[in-house]
Amino acid sequence: MNTLLDALLALQAQDDVVDALQERLDALAPRLAELDVVRQRALKSIEETRAGVDSDERRQRELEGRISDHRQRHDRNVAHLDSVKRMREATAAMLQVEAGRKMLLEEENELRSIVGRVSDSHASLKRQEASLEELDASQADARSEIEAERAELAGEFAAASGLRKKLAVDVESALLQKYDRIRNRRRSQALYALDNGACSCCDTAVPVQRRSMMATTGVIEVCEACGVLLYAS
Repeated sequence: MNTLLDALLALQAQDDVVDALQERLDALAPRLAELDVVRQRALKSIEETRAGVDSDERRQRELEGRISDHRQRHDRNVAHLDSVKRMREATAAMLQVEAGRKMLLEEENELRSIVGRVSDSHASLKRQEASLEELDASQADARSEIEAERAELAGEFAAASGLRKKLAVDVESALLQKYDRIRNRRRSQALYALDNGACSCCDTAVPVQRRSMMATTGVIEVCEACGVLLYAS
């Protein structure tokens, strides 16, 4: 019995277990990412609505201040118009009053439009925030399930990795380094058996003398074609 080969085969079998668990752990990330994308989309919509509200409210305050100033100026212009006696002065004062009245009307119309828009935006913001709360509630179970699965898999992965570490002790150091290098490069199986005199990974034939030596001595060779480790079964 080739004790070294048995140890390496056991290590490879355990690596398959570890890799499978790692794949299952990695598969959880896209599931969480999908939930995050939906939530981030809702947050972005809220932020855009809130930014619009802030901008409109700033414009509302600005208009309210300007309208107050223009009303005071308009009142002074009207008072001046009432006090003038000469026709030329009255005509100029009238033009000034009408220009002020037109400006006030335009700004008051804009203000009414903005006030309505701010009111609608606040209502929309409340609906969006309520929808976000509902979304968080609906995602809570899914996130809890994923986290529970992650915790369970993490425990299994830690146990499997611990066993892998123990099994690696039984493999000769130089061979282990070679095996690990091949396994890491391929991200898959590194040790293959000869199959009818050929590498069972790439189907490349192994010279008779070489495979006879492998069968006689139990030595583990590297396939010159694909670079995996070969053994005679």
